[in-house]
Amino acid sequence: MPELPEVEVVRRGVAEHVVGRRIERAEILGARVARRHEAGPAALGAALTGVRVQAARRRGKYLWMDLDDGEALVVHLGMSGQLLVEEPDAPREKHCHAMFDLDDERQLRFVDQRTFGGLQLVALAQDEHSDALIPTVIRHIAPDPLEPVFDVRGTVRRMRRKHTQIKRALLDQTLVSGIGNIYADEALWRTKLHGERLTDKVTAATSTELLGHATQVMREALGQGGTSFDSLYVNVNGASGYFDRSLNAYGRAGRECRRCGALMVRENFMNRGSFSCPVCQPRPRIVRS
Repeated sequence: MPELPEVEVVRRGVAEHVVGRRIERAEILGARVARRHEAGPAALGAALTGVRVQAARRRGKYLWMDLDDGEALVVHLGMSGQLLVEEPDAPREKHCHAMFDLDDERQLRFVDQRTFGGLQLVALAQDEHSDALIPTVIRHIAPDPLEPVFDVRGTVRRMRRKHTQIKRALLDQTLVSGIGNIYADEALWRTKLHGERLTDKVTAATSTELLGHATQVMREALGQGGTSFDSLYVNVNGASGYFDRSLNAYGRAGRECRRCGALMVRENFMNRGSFSCPVCQPRPRIVRS
């Protein structure tokens, strides 16, 4: 699933090519892409026809466009969602689920091979963390580390109050948003922490260091266009990122740790793979009563 850097790459593309443009016609192809919009696909297409895109914004992994009618179009990328800006006569992609004719004679398309993503038109509401308005459906999502309003000390306090695994806390979007499996593993490797360490057993200084590494690794990934393991993670021009070449932990099971030379391991964690170095990141001992 795309994480913060990949979604930010898409947001920047939308900001460059779509913001300021009027949607002359919106065509929603099928009910599944509009399943979060209660009125259905035809009503969604009608509501989006004639509106102007005023801004492209993001919090964590959530992307939305502010519209000039006071609402927001939330784009759920899911596992494989793409926003592509193309010429209207370009061949339609096999998994294209929505097309928006723009007033500059180009077309914005929503393509989603695995169909976990979708589009949703929602109202804007006051953000409790800033002066901005945000979509009502993401008000429960915490600020991400790249936002100016991100509160490192407050996030560390909330993490350490929880008696939970540190990686689980990193993935909790109500604590800190935008960090997924890939960048959690990278940040833990850089901090020399095992993901099963308990948050209330990790010092505030180490937790702060961990969030700092998470921020840094996502900035580095963003500078390389994100992490692309296949053709599904692309920007609006269809180009893939290449940060996967710089990963130190994720996906490197059986390969030498770039720090100590030990063989990296893969363990099951929350129904997904978790990658770490057994020497640099020792598993915490279980104290039995």
